[in-house]
This record gives sequence, C-alpha cells and structure tokens, in this order.
Amino acid sequence: MFDFGMSELLVIGVVALIVIGPKDLPELFRSLGRFTAKMRGMAREFSRAMEAAADEAGVKDVAKDLKTATSAKSMGLEAVKEAASKFEKWDPLKNAARPTGTSAAPALQPDPQAAPPAESATSEAASMGPATQALAEAKAARQAIVQEAAEKLKKPAPPMAPADATETILEPSPAPHTPNTDRTPKAEA
Repeated sequence: MFDFGMSELLVIGVVALIVIGPKDLPELFRSLGRFTAKMRGMAREFSRAMEAAADEAGVKDVAKDLKTATSAKSMGLEAVKEAASKFEKWDPLKNAARPTGTSAAPALQPDPQAAPPAESATSEAASMGPATQALAEAKAARQAIVQEAAEKLKKPAPPMAPADATETILEPSPAPHTPNTDRTPKAEA
C-alpha cells in the first residue's frame, strides 16, 4: 500500500519518539495496530459482501458460461489445430513413387511391386473424401482429353482427295475499284 523503505521508517520513528515521547509511544503503537486491524476487517467484510452480491446476481454463472462459450474446444478450433498439425507433419515425398530405372531420363515404367493401376485407383478413391475424389476424377478426365488430343496430333492427316483445282486454291479477289468522288484536282509533285 505505502512504499516505505527502512530509512523512511527510521526517520518517522525518530520524529515520533521526539514529538510523542518515550512514555506514550507504546500506547500509540497499540492504538495504531487496532486501527489497522479494524481497517483490514472492514475491507474483508466489504469484499465478502461484494462476492455474495455477485453470487446472488449470477455473475459467476455468466462468467462460467462465457468462458465455456469462448473456449477453443467448444468452437471446434481443436479440430482445426489438429488438422493443421497433421498437415505440417505431412511429407509428400514419403509415399511418392521412386524411379526404378538407372537412365538419365525419368523412368516411365510402372513399379512391379506396386498394385495394378485399376486396383490402386480404387484403393486411393476409397481413402479420399468426396470432394477430393471429385477433384481426382476431374483431373483424370482432363488427362484423358489431353492424351486423346496428343494421339490425334501424332497420327498423320489423311490426304485430301483431288477435287476441282479452283475449289482448293483460293486466290484473293481483287479489291473493287471505287471512283474518286472528290472533285478537287490533285496536285502533282
């Protein structure tokens, strides 16, 4: 409450000893002790009365409800934290296929120990959620379209059947001549 150091207390004691005198000093300390005890008792009684009033008003219940409502567990943030920690620990290279060939070009041969493509696709689809599975199906459809287009480009174009030469060769048509509608004579340089 009051920040008195030892030197301040010593000065106060010396002044009290001089002003009050050595006879009345013990009585002063006794009355000062009783006064501080009464003040502390009144402060305790006041704080108990305030706590009782708060209990009657339901402040503790409201505080408890507020604490549970704002807790991370009730808001579902625990699941988010758990998912984030799983994502941080996830290693994408752990389950990646490793090349088996020793050539400089990447190996495109399937791993003989791996499951056949049809079985691995169904086992992967079973472990995916519905949204992830839909994305995987869309990706597979795009890959099929790209592969089909690449195969069409690799095939040579069929030769055109000889038809009328005038139909196949298109010559640009001459631009129509527009007469000069401006009647002013042009200056020659």
